Amino acid sequence: MATKDPHGKQLREHMFDLLNGGGAHARSGDVVKDMPEKLRGVKPNGLPHSAWMLLEHLRLAQWDILEFSRNSKHKSPEWPKGYWPKTEAPPSTAAWNKSVQQFRKDLKDMQDLIANPKTDLYARIPWGDGQTILREALLLADHNAYHLGQLVDLRRLLGAWKE
Repeated sequence: MATKDPHGKQLREHMFDLLNGGGAHARSGDVVKDMPEKLRGVKPNGLPHSAWMLLEHLRLAQWDILEFSRNSKHKSPEWPKGYWPKTEAPPSTAAWNKSVQQFRKDLKDMQDLIANPKTDLYARIPWGDGQTILREALLLADHNAYHLGQLVDLRRLLGAWKE
């Protein structure tokens, strides 16, 4: 049962917007849009990741946070190995597209969870150790913003980002 919260609707809208991006940082859809296929596996000089590595890390971490938030049977991947792809480049264009689509779906699912008035944003997640849905959504927004920023910088260095 959701707690009585006179500002709950407004908080949910703010959280939805934060997860969507576009306020203080680029939207995820814009960051991956039109990424040249030949550059998806390139690690610019001095950077530890390729666009593929960052995209997959974003997808895997977001999936883990979402599933932890809604599924008591969820088991997180091994850290750090389970949160990064095994290769620097996507195995195919289809793999890149699938990762983008799954990232978008999971982001929408988290937004839906936050927007649902039946979701108590402040209640402790019973299978956690003190986390709340609000905390997990904030963690997700923070993590996504950080790595999307890295992806923008990577694209700038590769000459594949239009301001």
